[in-house]
Amino acid sequence: MKIFKQARGFADKFLGAKRRASLEPSNENLDPMQKYTTVGEYHVGKSEGTPGGQPYELTVYKDEKDILHQALSLESSQNLAPEYVRQFNKKLGRFRAFKNRETGRRYQVEKYLDGFVERVKNHVRKGEDSINISVITDTHYKYRDSTDFYGWNGLTHVNEFSYLDDSGLLDLKVHLGDWIDGSDTGFVSEGELMRLREAFKSNNVPYIMLKGNHDENDKFDEHHDLRASFPENEFENIMWPSMYEQARVHYLSRQHGVCYYDLDDLRFISVNTSDLPYILDSKGQKKYDAKLTLAVREDQIEEIIEILEKSSGKKIIFLSHANPINRKGSNALKYNGRSLHELLVAFNQGEKGRMHSSVGVPPEFRLANDFDFTHIKDARIVAYFCGHRHREDQYRINGIQYILFNCSALIGPNHVLTTKYNKNWHREIDSATEFAGYIVNIDLKKHIIQAFGYGAASKRRIFFI
Repeated sequence: MKIFKQARGFADKFLGAKRRASLEPSNENLDPMQKYTTVGEYHVGKSEGTPGGQPYELTVYKDEKDILHQALSLESSQNLAPEYVRQFNKKLGRFRAFKNRETGRRYQVEKYLDGFVERVKNHVRKGEDSINISVITDTHYKYRDSTDFYGWNGLTHVNEFSYLDDSGLLDLKVHLGDWIDGSDTGFVSEGELMRLREAFKSNNVPYIMLKGNHDENDKFDEHHDLRASFPENEFENIMWPSMYEQARVHYLSRQHGVCYYDLDDLRFISVNTSDLPYILDSKGQKKYDAKLTLAVREDQIEEIIEILEKSSGKKIIFLSHANPINRKGSNALKYNGRSLHELLVAFNQGEKGRMHSSVGVPPEFRLANDFDFTHIKDARIVAYFCGHRHREDQYRINGIQYILFNCSALIGPNHVLTTKYNKNWHREIDSATEFAGYIVNIDLKKHIIQAFGYGAASKRRIFFI
């Protein structure tokens, strides 16, 4: 018996070490050719880690500010403009990673993502009711050249996430919100949203774009005590028209961010957890700070009910920026998060009823929605995907699996806002921990959900439907 206990202890230690190794970040630097710091031209190839191992001409030069730059040009190319460029960063004491001038992506990251896709393919079933979606959240793009926190890297992460569109693996792509940090001037943040929209849109893969609590630019308003920097529906007018114009993305109206998308027997429904009235005071400032006030309102709930009442034969996954309830089952939104969860439970139980708001809720957030799910056949809400919390988490409440995804935004270990989860990743610029993203496989025949992560994310999480 003692020998058996010792053997079991060794096995537990081995499995624990293996698990930790799968979660520990890789500090492998994504930038080769750091040694070339003397101005001149060099022939480089596979041994120097060039794109595809091909022969390139490396040009090292200084700009008018005496900053070192490197440029890579294919030796066989007739194009005089370099294909990849980068510059020396004095704070880091090295060159940043090469970026493609056309796509904005780092070729080392593309290679890394190629390996990630192959890993996913080895674990998913092909065929009907095996659905693959890519998920990214909380990119927090900010107009700043930051090497340890929110900055231009947010746009880079979206560009590189979109590289997965060409893998031939995806059925849908989703951004769960907080596209921007919302701390720049209104004009700058509007431009950031436009650049992110263009980087995220795809001709190959249908997409859903959710709104986060930072996407109203209220962080800038809070810091400067000025008039609202975004006019009403600014995010909506920039981001949602292209989403709603897709032929297979269905909606009841274009007002609230609710849409649904069907793949085989699976239905995705989007929810806007930053659903606030745009009310200004005498100073032109917002009554409700979107950054702090998470909510869903009556009109949006009505659209969700109408979609659910026509969902017979579907397994359903909800998508939103913030989780409506926490693991204790309490309200995780300021208004109506628990009510939304109870509506989903009522659907799964085939109930009929009327929604009411709690005592003391402001008139703008009161609910009075009737629902009747008694006629629904062979349908169930199986999961709810969200971001916002800057960590991975999961909990099952009343049969609904809540799955939280980690932020893609670079969030260094020394910042007050850095969660414990991200401190453990020791996230660094130009390393494999800088970014985070996912491919999620939903297999309705095997009754499992598999979440495969890259960067600062778990390699594989499995949830049973």
